Amino acid sequence: MKLLRYGEAGRERPGLIDAEGNIRDLSQNIADLSGDTLDPAALERLSHVDPSTLPQVHGKQRLGPCIAGTGKFICIGLNYSDHAAETGATVPPEPIIFMKATSAIVGPDDDLLIPRGSGKTDWEVELGVVIGRHAKYVPEDEALDYVAGYCTINDVSERAFQTEHSGQWTKGKSCDSFGPIGPWLVTKDEVADPQNLSMWLTVNGQRVQDGSTRTMVYGVRYLVSYLSRFMSLHPGDIISTGTPPGVGMGMKPPRYLKAGDVVELGIEGLGIQRQSVRHDA
Repeated sequence: MKLLRYGEAGRERPGLIDAEGNIRDLSQNIADLSGDTLDPAALERLSHVDPSTLPQVHGKQRLGPCIAGTGKFICIGLNYSDHAAETGATVPPEPIIFMKATSAIVGPDDDLLIPRGSGKTDWEVELGVVIGRHAKYVPEDEALDYVAGYCTINDVSERAFQTEHSGQWTKGKSCDSFGPIGPWLVTKDEVADPQNLSMWLTVNGQRVQDGSTRTMVYGVRYLVSYLSRFMSLHPGDIISTGTPPGVGMGMKPPRYLKAGDVVELGIEGLGIQRQSVRHDA
């Protein structure tokens, strides 16, 4: 299934995409796409709903974040060896973990806001993993049993805030609008292999990232298992799994976003995002 949330910010309704690409409203079946509805049993019940029996949503709709009520937005740094090389870093012996504030989460096509004082706002297309069951001390060979599905994420980053100010990366990752999620949550039964998905990103029509999840250093199974050693993972938590090469920071000379730019990105089978860049108020 391709599950989504549509409508104005803060008042989104749950829906799904039917075989013809239309939005069908799920409000009569679930209150929202959040933790309780991501449980395997709940998703199994939804899978038996005939989309043709659901109200069709007409007209152009704003798409909201495909998940509501996310408790933890966990990110993995330097998880592609070629991306690590372009930034002058070495591949870490264990995954680098940092948090992105959940207040950064926005819809896939909402405006990308350059924060005050920023001169180095950058892009990163990433595979998002959405947790569907409480996970703690999960063996690697069982890790995908705890995944509800996958989505496209732009892990927007302010590089000066991230690396030139003292402290941790979080403040360079958590500005408002720095976490576009969606357009859909694609349930794991529709993703044959999360380690074989092409991914890309363009700025003003120029392709700058063109990679594949095949080149991840630490794959989805490992990451879910690894993270569950250090914290409980709850339904609705999101893991953003790292980016392939082609970020602005790695260009020579570096290139960063400016007001008026348009960013588009996508992952095979998981949908496309499009953000217009402007300065924050």
